[in-house]
Amino acid sequence: MDAEKLQKTCLDLPGAFEDFPFGPEASVFKVRAAGGPAKMFALADLDHPKLSVSLKCEPALAEQLRAAHPEIAGAYHMNKTHWNGVDCTGNLLDDMIRDMIEDSYDLVVASLTRRDREALGWSRLAQG
Repeated sequence: MDAEKLQKTCLDLPGAFEDFPFGPEASVFKVRAAGGPAKMFALADLDHPKLSVSLKCEPALAEQLRAAHPEIAGAYHMNKTHWNGVDCTGNLLDDMIRDMIEDSYDLVVASLTRRDREALGWSRLAQG
């Protein structure tokens, strides 16, 4: 997955926006609904030649993904129990990276209030 596709995948999610709280080189993708607090679901240096993205993940799944894929490790400077670092320049399919982005987004949105989830039109919680 290239940087443009990664950015588009993140920004296409309801309520998602890009922020730069750590400086211009670190794209932080957050979600916010109804003026509530913004919460991060992805972090990437889109200009780095070895593109990677940090994504939130359920702890048991995070361990399984790391064991199965050398391109996935504990995220740098993040709580490694809940965040994976995903190398986007390796052998992982774009669809798999997109699924991990959506899973990260879902975990963050699930922590929002019911009102905020409804404002986003998010229904995955009811499906899962």
